Amino acid sequence: MSESDTKRPAAEVYKRLLGYTRQHWGLGLLAVFGMVIEGAAAGAFTWLMEPMINGTFVAQDAAVMRWVPLAIIALFLVRGVAGFIVDVGMARIGGSVVFQLRSEVLAKYQELPLSSFDREPVAMMVQRLSYTADQVARASADALKIIITDVFTLIALLIVMLYASATLTLTILIVTPVIAGIISVVGKRYRRLNHKVQDATSGLAHSAEQSLHNVEAVKIYAGGAMEVERFVAHAKSSERLNRKIIATQATSSALVQIMAACALGALVWFAGRMAVGSGLDAGKFVSLMTSMMAMLPSLKRLTNVQSQLQRGVAAGDSLFAVLDAESEPAAGTSPVDARQDLVLEGVRFRYADDKPWALDGVDLRIPAGKTTALVGRSGSGKTTLARLLPRFYSPQSGEIRLGALPIESIALAELRRHIAVVSQNVLLFDDTVANNIAYGSLQGASRADIEAAAAAANALEFIRELPQGFDTPIGDRGNRLSGGQRQRLAIARAILKNAPILILDEATSALDSESERLIQDALDRILKDRTAIVIAHRLSTIEHADQVVVMDRGRVQETGNHAELLAAQGAYAHLHKLQFRDE
Repeated sequence: MSESDTKRPAAEVYKRLLGYTRQHWGLGLLAVFGMVIEGAAAGAFTWLMEPMINGTFVAQDAAVMRWVPLAIIALFLVRGVAGFIVDVGMARIGGSVVFQLRSEVLAKYQELPLSSFDREPVAMMVQRLSYTADQVARASADALKIIITDVFTLIALLIVMLYASATLTLTILIVTPVIAGIISVVGKRYRRLNHKVQDATSGLAHSAEQSLHNVEAVKIYAGGAMEVERFVAHAKSSERLNRKIIATQATSSALVQIMAACALGALVWFAGRMAVGSGLDAGKFVSLMTSMMAMLPSLKRLTNVQSQLQRGVAAGDSLFAVLDAESEPAAGTSPVDARQDLVLEGVRFRYADDKPWALDGVDLRIPAGKTTALVGRSGSGKTTLARLLPRFYSPQSGEIRLGALPIESIALAELRRHIAVVSQNVLLFDDTVANNIAYGSLQGASRADIEAAAAAANALEFIRELPQGFDTPIGDRGNRLSGGQRQRLAIARAILKNAPILILDEATSALDSESERLIQDALDRILKDRTAIVIAHRLSTIEHADQVVVMDRGRVQETGNHAELLAAQGAYAHLHKLQFRDE
């Protein structure tokens, strides 16, 4: 989903962005009307030059001296009101577009398969929701405001010039195709550069997030200089691209102004020749000259807005790449009976086409209401197998069934409603203890049920010692708690869910002995009468499992209970001997 990989034409992207403004069509029409008034006011002011010069300085008409100043004041008053309407209206529309896009993109992220998160760092996803969405606001509102206002301004000024002298105006318009060509070429270059800027900014955010998230490792291994060097490399790349954009903007702006200046010079030369024996009086000449001068700022803004517009289009392209990505398949109609055996037949899976098979022809039956332990060396496929059960990933071949039903035939939300997961990497949020236990679909749980779940997870004692008890904020990812405390909150959440299928992925491997004992006691209570899949490194924690499955290189090597596998003197017995050889 890299920005540089998208191929949509700019017009298609911008049309889609404008589609987000339809719900504000009334406010949009009012803002456009204000832009028309602003443009017309600019033309009216230059038209006033004729009566002001001829009536005030040439004819010295007292009536003109009275009404022209009042007309100028009224004109700028109307223009000020119109400008206020435009600014407020476009800001509201732009803010609404950004809000809607951010909401849709975040909702889409929730629907994407985990493989999308494997391919793209989270920092880049967050960058899309912040910086990238902000660029869209500039395209959908700010740039649109400049384009419409200045186009109407140029039209109004052109009308005044034609009124003053059609012949002279048409003569100097010869530079128009040249200016249009410059704007077209610059627009294409802007889009290429802004796609690269999007990627560079994403890399910058990822580098910063990675170094700050792993700050302990950075400090202990003295990697600060290396991380700064890595970040500076991304920053230099981003800065280099921005310098190219600024250089393009400055060059195009200068060229447009040079062409306009040539037209202005031609105007003065032709006007001098036409003044002899023609109807071009001083007032019309000043009106024509003032209109031409007033065109220069509008032409400059229209040229410079290309950068802003193309940056917004590139940003919109990036967001639409997410919105158009394929969601994980969630449909299904089969009713769920979670108290059935889980069956894997010929399951093969790998994370990418250039990666080895993480699971290579797995055949396994996981009995309902029993505890099945998965053991084996690191990289043997234990966690991968567990991640296939809630359909975080789908196998490339083979079948996983719940009873007689393929799990793909079950609605995804319904399947996951019957599964709880507790992993070694505890997933907590920057919220209170109670809200972390009663998370998501559990948020309607009563305080009594939350406390009961905490008690069952051996977490009640430490929770009561916190400053605000269950209402204590635990910080980002629960960093105000110890590892054992975080683990017990995750178990309390699983207990509160009361799902018939429970997956425990090395839930106690990184804990001290006391925390492990408390958590193991809690797990022993909740494993009863559930289909439990326990991934364990310490074999002492799974000796009482109903079934032990030994895995190696993505295959099932042995199956049996603890005693049977020890007696078989195979792979499990070897692992057991390695762990308990001191005894």
